Amino acid sequence: MLVATALLVIGLVLLAYGADRLVFSASILCRSLGVPPLIIGMTVVGIGTSLPEFIVSLSAANHGQLDMSVGTAMGSNIINILLILGGAALLHPLTVQSNLIRRELPLMLLVTLLSGFLLFDNQLSRLDGLLLIIMALAYLLAIIHIAKSAAHNNNDTLTREQMAELPRGDTGNTVAFLWLAVALIMLPVATNMVIDNATVVADYLGVSELVIGLTIISVGTSLPELATVIAGALKGEDDIAIGNLIGSNIYNIAIVLGVPTMLHPGSIDNDAFDRDYWIMLGVSALFTLICLQRRRRIGRVTGALLLCGFILWVTLLYFFPSENFW
Repeated sequence: MLVATALLVIGLVLLAYGADRLVFSASILCRSLGVPPLIIGMTVVGIGTSLPEFIVSLSAANHGQLDMSVGTAMGSNIINILLILGGAALLHPLTVQSNLIRRELPLMLLVTLLSGFLLFDNQLSRLDGLLLIIMALAYLLAIIHIAKSAAHNNNDTLTREQMAELPRGDTGNTVAFLWLAVALIMLPVATNMVIDNATVVADYLGVSELVIGLTIISVGTSLPELATVIAGALKGEDDIAIGNLIGSNIYNIAIVLGVPTMLHPGSIDNDAFDRDYWIMLGVSALFTLICLQRRRRIGRVTGALLLCGFILWVTLLYFFPSENFW
């Protein structure tokens, strides 16, 4: 058990680092090909924060562990709000200034609501996966259009912060290709470590693969979001910290859940909809209300309450049977 846990942790760290290097190299190569920095920031970097979840989810589905895929997608969304946003606000109160964020939030809530219609029958079909991917493409087109408009007016803090955080143009393509090769070697190895040892840990703890995906794997795969949000908060880039969480939550549903479902459809644990979906929807609605309030400020008290919610949620998952959860 100790060996499996250690290997699981190492695998998650390597997965997060490999995903970071992949996004870094892809950003440099896209810039060298003449892709506008704004598009890189809204697509390559935005999707990159959900890359660890996507890789683990796809690998789990390939191994016939669709419950782990679903748990990883939904758990990451819950953790992004309760743990990461809560922890960041506790360290440094956040203020929402970007109009772009306020237009993204309803999109996040809409995607979350629509996913419920696909999960309620405890079956995920190829059509369901295709619909989720269409949602992702629609979101990408919508957010690029909104961001271009904001950048043209040069009055949105989120687009300015995102462009400032992109890798510098003086980094050579040779370096980018080297990091790309390292990432492509590291990611499959790390993913296998995560899937194999997560299964061992789940068996030892006597919990389902869904619960392991919701908690241990989701926390590990959310390391890029954690690093980005805390760094943004400490540097005073509140909008990029919050914006990354919104984009990550949308991609987690539309891509992290959509692609594995389309390739490997099947039935899922009843708890995924009866218990976990409603928690994800509830915290997403809470996130939206917090960000759209008149003060547009997420203070330390709010952060502490979100962290308490995370602790309560994990406690209920591990110490109360699903039939006694509510």
